[in-house]
Amino acid sequence: MVIYLKKVNILGVGVNMSGISESADIIMRFLEDNDFHSVYTPNSEIIMNAYRDADFCALLNRANLLTADGIGVVYASRILKRPISERAAGYDIACEVLRRLADAPHRLFLFGGKPGVAEKARENLERDYPHIQIAGTRNGYFSCEQVPDIINEINKSGADLLFVCLGAPMQEKWIDANKDKLNVCVAMGIGGSLDVFAGEVRRAPDAWRRLGLEWLYRLIKEPWRFMRMMALPKFALTVLAHGRKFPQEDL
Repeated sequence: MVIYLKKVNILGVGVNMSGISESADIIMRFLEDNDFHSVYTPNSEIIMNAYRDADFCALLNRANLLTADGIGVVYASRILKRPISERAAGYDIACEVLRRLADAPHRLFLFGGKPGVAEKARENLERDYPHIQIAGTRNGYFSCEQVPDIINEINKSGADLLFVCLGAPMQEKWIDANKDKLNVCVAMGIGGSLDVFAGEVRRAPDAWRRLGLEWLYRLIKEPWRFMRMMALPKFALTVLAHGRKFPQEDL
């Protein structure tokens, strides 16, 4: 299924301009199609990685849906005069999709996290969304030799929706490398969302998220992230200096 969406070219990455609700609508349409669809949610750090790595940039641009997971990406779109209306984080889109599964017979597979996390996430999701059908779980600790068995497990489960939570860029590379072997209709790379579903990690309060300060909340709670957060000012400066060099026609 080909769905034409408006995009903004941010340092070579064509980010879709859809918000949370529209992105969930698109994913539900993907689930009605027999083809494979990949969904990634790049933040500023991921886009900076793509800016430095042409192969990773091409990989992101092969996705069927790329949403702005990060207020820095939203601000970058405004600088480039193609404003994205809201941050569309992978966790928020996933929650919206889970709500919509009430009226659809789709099956979900949870892949990622430390041992035990996916199982705990399953318990909490089945409590919070009693209508969902979770076909299976698998932790994110594996060797290259185990990948065929993981793919076989996912395919045998009958799942058509796969949440891949291995962290970037590993999850995007894993999805792209195995897309021709997976029988699911949609594979979503949604980072640490399983930890949140499992109750291992708390999201920032609503007020912080509305102000676009979730990154600051996480830094306060997890100060070891400081060096990673340095990618934010580098990203902003790079967009200001070089962002307008990239053509804004739809990619």
